[in-house]
Amino acid sequence: MTTKAPDGCRSDLNSKYNRLCDTTLIWGIVLEALAAVGIVTTVAFLLSLLILICKVQDSNKRKILPIQFLFLLGVLGVFGLTFAFIIRLDGTTGPTRFFLFGVLFSICFSCLLVHALNLTKLVRGRKPFSLLVMLGLALGFSLVQDVIAVEYLVLTMNRTNVDIFSEFSASRRDEDFVMLLIYVLFLMALTILASSCTFCGPFTGWKRHGAHICLTVVLSVAIWVVWITLLFVPNPDSTWDDTILSSALVANGWVFLLVYVAPEFHLLTKQRNPLDYPVEDAFCKPQLMKQSYGVENRAYSQEEITQGLEEIGDTLYAPYSTHFQLQNRTPPKDFSIPRAQARASPYNDYEGRKVGS
Repeated sequence: MTTKAPDGCRSDLNSKYNRLCDTTLIWGIVLEALAAVGIVTTVAFLLSLLILICKVQDSNKRKILPIQFLFLLGVLGVFGLTFAFIIRLDGTTGPTRFFLFGVLFSICFSCLLVHALNLTKLVRGRKPFSLLVMLGLALGFSLVQDVIAVEYLVLTMNRTNVDIFSEFSASRRDEDFVMLLIYVLFLMALTILASSCTFCGPFTGWKRHGAHICLTVVLSVAIWVVWITLLFVPNPDSTWDDTILSSALVANGWVFLLVYVAPEFHLLTKQRNPLDYPVEDAFCKPQLMKQSYGVENRAYSQEEITQGLEEIGDTLYAPYSTHFQLQNRTPPKDFSIPRAQARASPYNDYEGRKVGS
């Protein structure tokens, strides 16, 4: 005896896919639509990122592009994983849920953490990480969750029993699911700490990037606190857990796109600002010399230079030679020392005889 297919679904459709088309279950259709729009938007951002590579003028912003590309791949997986929670739990969707949920979020938060760590160096005027170092750190941080998830699946399924997740009680399944995500929660806390450190530094241009990361993780923490709390609320209906988790995936995915990705794309193509870097890394610009401490030397004062002939009529300024002012001294005065002159001797004409004799 075959059961009647729900409204909106074909009669030959497998019953585990009914939530995708059942018009009586509004939450499934709404979340499916939001996830589909999120997937399309993420793909558009990925393509835009490839196009904007050549237009990014700042080399330090260009170095972070592979991290942001990896982050978008993680966001794409988050939206795609939503369908695994809308579809009914079975031997296929069970391992997928337990493995990919933590792995995808660890990729996203690892990328945010590496970006925040790089900003803590830039905001203080230090040399940032290289592209390969940042990519290696992001993959290394996310790899830890991969190892944890693989070990859990191997030990739980005992290598063969893939239906074990549907056989668990709802409370046991929820406890294991949250315990499996402890490392992701640690990454979130570490990212908040690192992004908070980006607000301390003299080069304020990078603080806006840190604000994007901090706000993204704070909103993500709020979403996680809500869904973890709701997950442990006793409810006889098993579909309630699937609704909570799929809603958390969609909400967190859109937070990633709207709070982090979209503002970062807006800042990518902006011109490099020399004020965001130390003096030795700024553009070479001629600077007027001016004493900044001690007794002011008026020869190096820009105000004295620009006054020119307006204030001192006999002052001449040579703009391409030196900043010292040349003055014509009028009237000229003679400060030479007079030489001593010998007086004529009265005995010059004396020849030993009287005059007239």
